[in-house]
Parts: sequence; C-alpha cells; structure tokens
Amino acid sequence: MKIIEENDFENEIKEGVTLVDFFATWCGPCRVMGTILEQMDGNIEGLKIVKIDVDKNENIARQFGILSIPTLIIFKDGEQKEKHLGIWQKGDCEEAIKKYL
Repeated sequence: MKIIEENDFENEIKEGVTLVDFFATWCGPCRVMGTILEQMDGNIEGLKIVKIDVDKNENIARQFGILSIPTLIIFKDGEQKEKHLGIWQKGDCEEAIKKYL
C-alpha cells in the first residue's frame, strides 16, 4: 500500500483491481480505515491498494465527488465500480473487492 499523488492516479488505476482510499492525516476515522487496509494489504491476490490525501490533491478529490472521508473507491481497469463512504468493515470490503477479481 502506498500514498500516491494526483499525477500518479491514472497510472495506478489503469490496470487490474485497485482500491483507492481518499483520506486526510487529521481524520480519526481515516486512521481506523488505514489500519483495516494495512491488514488487507498483500492478502488478496490481484488487488492493489493506494491512498490519496485529499488535502494535498484537491482536484482529484473534486473529480470523484469526495465530500466526506474516508471514501473508498474500487476501480477495475481504470473504471469506477463501487464507492463506499466511511469506515468499511474488513469482511464487507473484501467481499466487494472479490466481485471484480
């Protein structure tokens, strides 16, 4: 799992299944979600997890209508498939991801 910048975004999501976590460093629920994602990272074959700080990347946050954080979006081959607002419990998140692998 890595934190990316806006200029890396398109390249990161263009192939395969990618879970993008829109977060901010000051956000308590984002830290909880970060812990969940750390537990998942590397445990689902074919999944890439990336994080993007909305405070540093306002344009991409605006492009995807991020009005609250954490917001998680599943992309498959660059196409948005699912969007989840708030903390996503690990089992529910994994179940959603597996639909696209």
